[in-house]
Amino acid sequence: MALLRGRGYASVNYPTGMNLGGDPSQALIHATTMGGFVVSLSSVDLGQGLKTIAAQCAAETLGMPMDNVIVDTADTDTGPHCMGTFASRGTHRVGNAVVMAAREAREVMLQVAAEELEVDADDLETDGSGYVRLKGSPETKIHVQDIALAAHFKQGRTISGRGIFLKERSYPVPETGEMDPDSAQAHACTVAEVEVDDETGIVTVLSLHNAYEIGRALNPAMVTQQVEGGAWMGVSHAVFEATEPYYPSSRAHGPVDFSEYLMPGPAETPVQTSVILERPAANGPFGAKGIGEMTANAPIPAVANAIFDACGVRITVMPFTPESILRGLDELRDAEPSA
Repeated sequence: MALLRGRGYASVNYPTGMNLGGDPSQALIHATTMGGFVVSLSSVDLGQGLKTIAAQCAAETLGMPMDNVIVDTADTDTGPHCMGTFASRGTHRVGNAVVMAAREAREVMLQVAAEELEVDADDLETDGSGYVRLKGSPETKIHVQDIALAAHFKQGRTISGRGIFLKERSYPVPETGEMDPDSAQAHACTVAEVEVDDETGIVTVLSLHNAYEIGRALNPAMVTQQVEGGAWMGVSHAVFEATEPYYPSSRAHGPVDFSEYLMPGPAETPVQTSVILERPAANGPFGAKGIGEMTANAPIPAVANAIFDACGVRITVMPFTPESILRGLDELRDAEPSA
């Protein structure tokens, strides 16, 4: 018996959004009477943090604290239109729509504040703490709560904005097939280190080292969570998960419910390091691209390449089971020339 170690890498590029009739997302924003801002979306937060990113985009654009922003998502009966949560498009497409809506609302907010302060709206700025103030004269200021009260009860106005992000649809050139199918391309590379037991065929993923170029990380902590969580999913796809029993013609040897479904536990989760590279996208909200789905992609071929490096077995079907490793080792031995 020997424990064979190997290292492999894989790189991917991944599209943000899709070219589905322009793939639009819309956002609405309005101020409450107490100076809060409600962002209405029809996009679904699947746990990837869309509501947090939308709140960040709105707060940054408005120049207000993030605590002032409430994000209401995913009521397609009453919300603005969105094509959906897919293709890693949420931060890019929805974020752009939120920024557009917040810019419009900010303009109205400054107009209301200007009337209250009896100054020109172009001479006003936000300070990020909840105040709108006169440029060069910070003592001349008004709080957003007083602005909202004035708008609703004195000026009879609504501080609101609409955002519609729509990329013009691209059709393929018949002669060449050339087209522009997405909004941006993100890039990633993963290096995997594995250990292969040549007696049992068990593969242990020892470590993963990830590098991601995603435009700009609007929330670095959430980006790291997505990278490492997605890598965990990649390892699970690579060496654990099988939706069908892999032993021929019998469910008796495969999972029959989720309590028996194999996934990596804490002991099987590899050590990870992650590096984020920022090259802002010209059409992304604050330079961001998409990241979500691509995080599970690179680890799988990286593990496959590491297995090949460790024992010479090239696996092309997931999961990389002990049985497939042992069959591969047997084929290698059978192919060896006789002594």
